[in-house]
Amino acid sequence: MDNPVSDREIETELENLTIEEEKLEQAIATEIQEQIDTNSFIRNKSSVSQSDNAKKRRSILFKSSSFNSLATYNQHDIIAIIMQYLQDEGYHASQSVLYDETNVKWKEREERIIEVKRLKKAILDGDWQEVEKLCTKPLVKNHRSFLYSVYKQQYLEYLERREIQKAFTFLNKRLKPLEHFQTKPNEFKDMCYLLTAKSIHEAASFKNWEGIMASRESLVDQLQSMLEFETADRSGHRHIPPDRLLALLRQAVAYQIEFSRYHPKIAPTVNSLLDDYTSFVIPNSVGATLTGHQGNVKCVEFIGEEGKKIVSGSSDNTLRIWDTESAQCLNVLHGHRSRIWDLSTTNQGDFVASASGDSTVKIWNLKNSKATCSTTLTGHAGDVYSVRYHPNESHLVTGGYDKTVRLFDVNTGTMIKTFPGHQLAVTKTIFNPLGNLVISGSKDNTIKFWDIVSGLCIRTISSHLGEVTSVEMNSSGTMLLSSSKDNSNRLWDVRMVRPIRKLKGHQNTSKNFVRAKFADNNLIVGGSEDGIVYIWDQETGEVLQKLRGHQGVVYDSAWNAKQGMLASCSDDQTVKVWWYDDAVPLEI
Repeated sequence: MDNPVSDREIETELENLTIEEEKLEQAIATEIQEQIDTNSFIRNKSSVSQSDNAKKRRSILFKSSSFNSLATYNQHDIIAIIMQYLQDEGYHASQSVLYDETNVKWKEREERIIEVKRLKKAILDGDWQEVEKLCTKPLVKNHRSFLYSVYKQQYLEYLERREIQKAFTFLNKRLKPLEHFQTKPNEFKDMCYLLTAKSIHEAASFKNWEGIMASRESLVDQLQSMLEFETADRSGHRHIPPDRLLALLRQAVAYQIEFSRYHPKIAPTVNSLLDDYTSFVIPNSVGATLTGHQGNVKCVEFIGEEGKKIVSGSSDNTLRIWDTESAQCLNVLHGHRSRIWDLSTTNQGDFVASASGDSTVKIWNLKNSKATCSTTLTGHAGDVYSVRYHPNESHLVTGGYDKTVRLFDVNTGTMIKTFPGHQLAVTKTIFNPLGNLVISGSKDNTIKFWDIVSGLCIRTISSHLGEVTSVEMNSSGTMLLSSSKDNSNRLWDVRMVRPIRKLKGHQNTSKNFVRAKFADNNLIVGGSEDGIVYIWDQETGEVLQKLRGHQGVVYDSAWNAKQGMLASCSDDQTVKVWWYDDAVPLEI
């Protein structure tokens, strides 16, 4: 197999490209101006800095350090892209060799697969001595919630066989120390009650128990979900756009940077090959204020990936559709009988889903000039605080005051699954990019990861000291962003489920849902109770920009890469659209 292109060869090619780029500099400059004139998302010429310093930086970009970090910082990205290409083209043997050469020891991987098969077989056969032995290995040793499930299965089987004395001893010795891993509030109490009951189904927590074999199969499914979640990144199943290598070969990175927009004080850098390079112009000024709502505005979203329109939800029980370019209100959507807490749109912008305090989620059809409500989803008891479309857009996940997470089929309007487990209201629900997990934040201070197929909670984060008001995941699914009333936003490594850093400076302590989101170029945007929109550097946690203009709590914000704009909503009944004004300095 040919060796991968070396770092030095990449740099040599880029230097050669520079010579050609200098010859085409004038032609490119003309094309840039034409692009600026024809794309509606560039609101004025000042979006691209015209300062001498910025022009000089653009002309010498390929000789600067912007590319120097490419080889070291993105080594794993390059390998992942090459492996994706080899797999897509059917070169499985070559992919295996590359695994070995990149220090992914194939033998250890094979041994792990064998252990998993042994453990699954032992569970299905009811060979609990073998299960106990395998559970001491690194495979599941530290997954105490899974051990609790294993012991619970053994205990129920003792009861099913009416071996009461063994069950009593096992309950005290094995299950009691792991009582805090119970999956339902009264589960351990019900297990104690079963010692005197005639049937397992008499206990509320086990009324749907399907018997020994069915529950063993469910335990195997739980094991598989846990292992897939843990090993998704290391086994190469990373979220990489299709044909990534071919796309990068067709797109000269130099061309991408030359045609980009960026803040004059921050030189652009290439920090990932998993996504096309897009510059981020740090907003510093109000471009437009959208007025019309008669109550505070709880949520705001750009409609679809193009983001030519904005939708906002308010305590006046209405949604409003706004034109991004003209800042005019195009439509007012009536139908909800209480405030709108959250919004979600499809990628094409054809539909918007709204979660409301009237216990419903409404799906609005935006295909025609006059938007209409096509479906109303019911099932929650109390306010619905969150709604989010599945990546395939055929399902919605919701969360609300009734402490539950619910999954709905968009096409039929039916609720197909409920995820119980939170002790207080669920404030935010999202999917991971692959669509196999639901992540929820709650007023019980926890964040839970749910397997969408089995409905089981496979991870719980309990580090926040206050109510969790929002959760978001980055486009690759490697990082989670959470907001909490402990006055912090936190970044988490999803695979390791460990905190990376805290983002502070804003205010989030009282009875508000203040939310934060990922934005382009490793930035994070979020609201605050002090009426300021904050922009943080994801890498350092530092506040890069404070956007002042709202006269009340800023609840939510949204960034759209295509439009190059930031929108925010507030207690002052307005939505503000922020852009970059070359005449206004950064304010931090």
